[in-house]
Amino acid sequence: MYRFAAVLLISLLLAAPAWALKEVMDFQSVEEEELYHKLTEELRCLVCQNQNIADSNAELAQDLRKRTYKLIKQGQNEQQIVDFMIQRYGDFVLYRPALKSNTLLLWLGPFALLIFAVFFLLRLIRRRNSSHSEALTKEQRQRAEKLLSGDD
Repeated sequence: MYRFAAVLLISLLLAAPAWALKEVMDFQSVEEEELYHKLTEELRCLVCQNQNIADSNAELAQDLRKRTYKLIKQGQNEQQIVDFMIQRYGDFVLYRPALKSNTLLLWLGPFALLIFAVFFLLRLIRRRNSSHSEALTKEQRQRAEKLLSGDD
């Protein structure tokens, strides 16, 4: 039993490098390779959403890397490839989408949220301060004077 477990463990450890298989791309020039790396780092994985397609292991990211490679090999430039990806997957595929009417919320949303939060916080602080600064009633003032003077 121990021998079987040891053989299984050794087999798994020897197979570990195969799990980390990286795609091998063959480029004709350094410019093509640089363009590929630039695009794969700027395009967002639509499955992971917080990773670029260069770092993602999702199947869609792998497909997008292959598509990017094919488009580069076909001689398309950066703008043509980006336009293709936007046409196919929408503006969300870019980490920095262009400022257009349909992406206005992406650009201005965080600022609007920040302004709303500051406004809400200031209003809350003013409300708390105004509730503490109300004048004492005559009865409360007499009681406080009695406590401060030490009279029982």
